[in-house]
Amino acid sequence: MPQSVDDHNLFREFPEFSDRIEFLWEQDNEFASAAEEYHALDKQIRGLQMSNIPTSDFHFEELKKRRCMLKDRLYNMIAMPFSSPSAYYRYR
Repeated sequence: MPQSVDDHNLFREFPEFSDRIEFLWEQDNEFASAAEEYHALDKQIRGLQMSNIPTSDFHFEELKKRRCMLKDRLYNMIAMPFSSPSAYYRYR
């Protein structure tokens, strides 16, 4: 039986913040860079899971740990209050 492979897309992980994610992706280079890396890692991990490509457990677990660290970092950026009123009004 094929293994279930979850999509950890940021919009799927944090649907309540979809507008904020979109805004940060367009306006914040640091966020955009981390989000691109996160999505690339997620795609790589899902690809390995779906194709059953042989990989060491250590390598696979390291990829998943890196994705988790990026997810935490991105969540902190998403949930952080805006630093200035003008940024808030641009977002709204």
